[in-house]
Amino acid sequence: MSDTANEMKPTVSILAAIAKAYQDAFAEDPKVITLGEDLADPEGGGVVKITKGLSTTFGDDRVRSTPISEQAIIGAAIGASLAGYKPVAEIMLMNFTTVAMDMIVNHAAKLRFMSGGQTSVPIVIRTMTGLGMGNGGQHTDYLEAWFAHTAGIKVCAASTPEDAYGLLRSAIDDPDPVLFIENLPSYFPPVSMAMPDSSHRVPLGKAAIQREGSDVTVVSYSRMAIEARQAADMAAEQGISVEVIDLRTIAPWDRETVLTSVRKTGRVVIAHEAVKQHGVGAEIAAVISEELFGQLKKPVKRLGGHFSAVPYSRPLESAFAPDAARILAAITDLVS
Repeated sequence: MSDTANEMKPTVSILAAIAKAYQDAFAEDPKVITLGEDLADPEGGGVVKITKGLSTTFGDDRVRSTPISEQAIIGAAIGASLAGYKPVAEIMLMNFTTVAMDMIVNHAAKLRFMSGGQTSVPIVIRTMTGLGMGNGGQHTDYLEAWFAHTAGIKVCAASTPEDAYGLLRSAIDDPDPVLFIENLPSYFPPVSMAMPDSSHRVPLGKAAIQREGSDVTVVSYSRMAIEARQAADMAAEQGISVEVIDLRTIAPWDRETVLTSVRKTGRVVIAHEAVKQHGVGAEIAAVISEELFGQLKKPVKRLGGHFSAVPYSRPLESAFAPDAARILAAITDLVS
């Protein structure tokens, strides 16, 4: 393809895809509302401008800027959902979900159970996090394992614009609470693709096979799935065939797709940005070991962040979690 043709291909960022998902959901369903800090246009349309233009188009009643109170944001979203609305509540950074854990875990996740199935809580909790911005230990954690451990809430995280759009639309449609995790450094780089149309959905609980391979399976999600794809491309230059699975939904995770792949390759690397200890990778590794014991050619290999607070220092921050080079090293170790 010529350089001119490449330049003509549309490019979409994850940030733009999420903003489009908002616009389409608001246009199609008057029951969709959003609330969080600085979301309305008079306050700037959100910290990364995802909701810019929404309040002007759809009104202040549906786009509410709130005080800096995470408990109030989630509590109001739960109340609105019980009254028939579909709230999208933004908790600006994932570390701040800790302030609202009671509302999320003891109320949103449990009301269906505690009402005998009579009450659903169709809220989406959008939040962002991620290494690489020098935001330090109180603004950068991946805490998905805490929520994946909680019955009654779904957890998802996209690594492509297409999946970001489709997962958010599915999350808004879902009758139960969904935690939608966004990776801050992955918001902006453009990807060559057309913007998804309003009918596009990604089913919650269904993984994507983003590279097919026969030697090693790499299981990941969010930014680590991007790193895994890069590692797979580098491994291919060494003659190693890597299958990359992006979970997309962390809870419930797609056991069938993962087990089918590992049954084929006999080797697996699980990589996430969250700390390795007690992480999502431990659950997946345990299930693989239970289900495929005797079929594995090598022990399951887990990669994750160091068991510490995320450093503010840029060199230490870069060393905190896996990257493509470290995933590649794990792949080559498994096939050596």
